[in-house]
Amino acid sequence: MNNNLKLLDILFLILIIHIFFVNAFAEKPILISISSDLDQVIFDGKWTDSFEWKKSSYNWLKFEDGTEIHLRTAHQENFIYVQIDATSDMTINKGLDSAIVCFDTQNDKTLIPQSDDYCFSTVLGGKQSFTYQGNNLPAINGYFIKIPNNKNFIAVGAASDKYDRYNKTPHASYEFKIPLDVLGRLNNYGFYISVFDADKQIHYSWPYDIKKQSLTSISSPSQWGDLISPDKSLPEFNFSILFSFVIPFMMILVIITKLNLFKINILNN
Repeated sequence: MNNNLKLLDILFLILIIHIFFVNAFAEKPILISISSDLDQVIFDGKWTDSFEWKKSSYNWLKFEDGTEIHLRTAHQENFIYVQIDATSDMTINKGLDSAIVCFDTQNDKTLIPQSDDYCFSTVLGGKQSFTYQGNNLPAINGYFIKIPNNKNFIAVGAASDKYDRYNKTPHASYEFKIPLDVLGRLNNYGFYISVFDADKQIHYSWPYDIKKQSLTSISSPSQWGDLISPDKSLPEFNFSILFSFVIPFMMILVIITKLNLFKINILNN
C-alpha cells in the first residue's frame, strides 16, 4: 500500500509540473471567423473605410513597452484574410517597416521549418510581397527559402489614417489575402506574426516573447501559436492542444484514486 501511495505521489507531482508549464507558457489560440464580405476588401494596406474589416475576428495585442497592434483575421471561400494594424508605429518608414504572417499547415511545431511551413511578407510602401517555404536547410531567413507567389496572393503595407477604427493619426498597417490553395483547407494551423518597427529596430511578435536568432530570420515553428476556426468542427486536434485537455482529466483521476487509497489506508490502520 505504501509503495502504491509513493508511486501516486510521483505521478501527481509530474502532472502538477506539466500543468504549470502548459498554463504558464502556452498562448491562447487566435480564433478565426468566417466572413461574408471580406471579398469586398480593397487591398491598399489600410482601412479604406471604417467598416471594411468589421466582419472579422479581433485580437488586441499589447506589449510591455506600451506598443499596440490590432489583429484581424477571417476566412472566406478560398482565402484567409489578415490585417495587422500597428497603431503605435506612427513613424512611417517606407521600404523599412514590414510585417510577416506564417502558417504551420500540419501544426506539428517542428524545431526546424519543413515544407509544410509557409510565411508571407510585405514592406510598408513597397511594390512587392513575398512567399517563403520551410526547406530544412539553413538560409538567411532561418531555414526558409523564397518561392514564387501564388497568382492570387496579395500583401500590402501602407499608412492607415482617417478611416482607421483605432488611430486616425497615420501609422503602419498591413493587409494579407492568402490563398488556401497554398495552405490547404484546415481548421487548425500553427500561426505566427511579426511586425518590424524600423524606427525602434524592434520586432513585435505573436506569440509574445518569441526569441529570434537574428533580425532577418523567421522564428522556429516550435515557438508558434495556434490559429483555430471554431465555426467548423475540427477534423483533428493538434497534439499539444489535445494533451492540455487530457492532462487535467488525468490529474483529477489521480487525485480521486489517491484519496480513495488514503481512506483505505486509514481504515486498515
